[in-house]
Amino acid sequence: MQTLSNGVRPSREELIGLRLQAGNLPLHPRQTVQSAIAGDHRSPFRGRGMDYAESRGYQSGDDVRNMDWRVTARSGRAHVKVYQEERERPVVILADFGPGMFFATEGAFKSIIATRAAALVAWAAVQNGDRVGALLYNGQHHELRPTRGQRGALHLIRELTRVADPANAGTGLQHAAGSFSTALMRLHRVTRPGSLVFMFSDFYHLASDSKRHLQLLRRHNDVVACQILDRLEMQAPAPGRYPVMTGNRRGILDTRSATQRDAWTRHFAERRQRANELMQQCAIPLLHLSTADDVGQRLRQALTRPKAAERDAA
Repeated sequence: MQTLSNGVRPSREELIGLRLQAGNLPLHPRQTVQSAIAGDHRSPFRGRGMDYAESRGYQSGDDVRNMDWRVTARSGRAHVKVYQEERERPVVILADFGPGMFFATEGAFKSIIATRAAALVAWAAVQNGDRVGALLYNGQHHELRPTRGQRGALHLIRELTRVADPANAGTGLQHAAGSFSTALMRLHRVTRPGSLVFMFSDFYHLASDSKRHLQLLRRHNDVVACQILDRLEMQAPAPGRYPVMTGNRRGILDTRSATQRDAWTRHFAERRQRANELMQQCAIPLLHLSTADDVGQRLRQALTRPKAAERDAA
C-alpha cells in the first residue's frame, strides 16, 4: 500500500486502502434515525420491515397479508401486524483544512490525520450500508451531499486529496473571525436530522456563536468531535532558538526563558480547555488524535469506550 509522502500530501491510494481497516470500526447511533431511505438501522417509522413491532386494529386500506389472526381470534376484532422499518443513517464529515492544520513536528500533518480519519469513517459507513456526505473547509466550503455506497466514499476521497493538498488548500489564507461558525452553519445544508456527524479539527478557532451552532446540530443528530493535536502543543519545546515561518513571514522562537515556556504551555492549555468545555456544554464527546497516532487504532479505541465512560463524556 502506498504511504503518504512525508506525511505532508494525501495519497488517494492510501485512503482507498484504508477500507481494509474499517471493518471493525464501530459507528453506533445514539440519536433516533429519521432518514427516509431503507438501510440497516432501526427508526421510529412504522411500516413493513423485518422486525415485528406491535399489533393494532385493522384500518381501511391495510394490507390483508399483515393480518394478525391470533389477536383477531382472541379479541373478536380484526388486527394487523405493524413492523419496525429499517432506515439508512447518513454519516456526515466536517474536516477543517485551515492554515493551522498544515503543521506537525512528528508523524504527519494534522491535515493528513484528518484525511485518514475521514476516510476510515467513510469506509465504515459504507460497510454499514450508510450514505456518506461531507463539508470540507479550507477558506472555501466544499459540500458533498450524502451518497450511498462506494461511490460516496470515493467521491469524498477524491475531494480530500484535492482540498488537503498544501498546493491547493490555501495555506496562506488566514482564518477569518467566525470562520468555524460559518462552516458549522453551512454544515446544516448537507446534514439531515438523525445523521451521525464527525468533526475533525484542532478547534483553535471557535467563535462566540460556535456554541449555538453546535447545540442546533446536536439537537437532532449524533455528533462526535475529534481534536487533532501535535506534541508541541502539549508541552513547550526544549530551551533554544528555533526558526519559524507562517505564510511568507519568518521569525525566531526563543524558548530559553522559563517564563516564555510557561506562557507557551498556558496558551495551548487554555485553547484545549475551551474546546473541552464547549463540547461538554453541547453534550458532544471530544476525542483526541495526535499527529503521531496510528489513526485506525486510535479511533477504534476511542469509539469502543465502555458505556459508562461514554455517558460521562456526554
